[in-house]
Amino acid sequence: MSFLRFALRRLSEMAATLFGASFVIFGAVYLAPGNPASFLLAGRSASPEALRAINAQYHLDEPFAVQYLRWLGQVVQGDFGRSITYRTDVSRLLADRLPSTLLLISMAFVLVLAAGLLLGWIGAVRGGAADSTILFTTTFAIGTPSFVAAVLLQGLFAVKLHWFPTGGTGEGLGGMLWHLTLPAVALALYLIGMLARVTRAAMLEVLGQEHVTVARSRGVAEHLVVRRHVLRNALGTVLTTGGLIVSTLLVTTVLVESAFSVGGIGQLLELSTTTKDFPTVQAISLIMVALFMTVNLFVDLLHPLVDPRVALGPRKQAA
Repeated sequence: MSFLRFALRRLSEMAATLFGASFVIFGAVYLAPGNPASFLLAGRSASPEALRAINAQYHLDEPFAVQYLRWLGQVVQGDFGRSITYRTDVSRLLADRLPSTLLLISMAFVLVLAAGLLLGWIGAVRGGAADSTILFTTTFAIGTPSFVAAVLLQGLFAVKLHWFPTGGTGEGLGGMLWHLTLPAVALALYLIGMLARVTRAAMLEVLGQEHVTVARSRGVAEHLVVRRHVLRNALGTVLTTGGLIVSTLLVTTVLVESAFSVGGIGQLLELSTTTKDFPTVQAISLIMVALFMTVNLFVDLLHPLVDPRVALGPRKQAA
């Protein structure tokens, strides 16, 4: 199967899956307990006429199928509806808050790649005391949930040492980078340990293969053996883990953003869920699913280029 045909097939599968996800998201929010009208009334009693007017304004009185098709048609046009809590367009809310979340996830992802690959490399190549230290450190990192890391980092580096702000997003790129440093570390800590373990295991497996032994017996320098034969063959496993890393970042950013009051879409999702702001919850959930699927699509397209042993299409390995 050619690369273009493979890419087109994966794009069509992504579109179909995204359509199914939109139905599940809308249905789950529709069936969730609570009524947005009660939040709008803020506990006040209202006449039947006022209640009907609210339901009509937000199309809450329409059948499920009509509501879903109306919402889906608007989403296709880039219109996610109007926020019940903030009384403004959801698209505007997302445009204001999405950059902070994307920057936070990007910073955390860079930290995970840099630290995870380096620690895995050192553990596999050096061995001995260095490997034991890395195994102990990564075990601690994997055993520390993101919200616990957020509290610990905030208490030590923000409250006690005053090296970083306790929360917020800051102004300008420099201010945002400074404010998001601790949240990014808290978000990345668990995944650094996981990627380091995966990289170490993948490299150790390749180090024991015959072609590495042959290369060493021919007098090839050790750093060339590791770079050309070991790391390249291990990258396929590491790349597959990259999709899992991004999906985990998308999920855990809700907790970390709330702890540091980042003001991104993660914190917005938590607040919107609490206040029954259904249009905002639906929009953020659909965007997170789309981001997750886009990352997986990128990994699927890049994997055969990194590891030629991986065949395009349904076949597991090339003949």
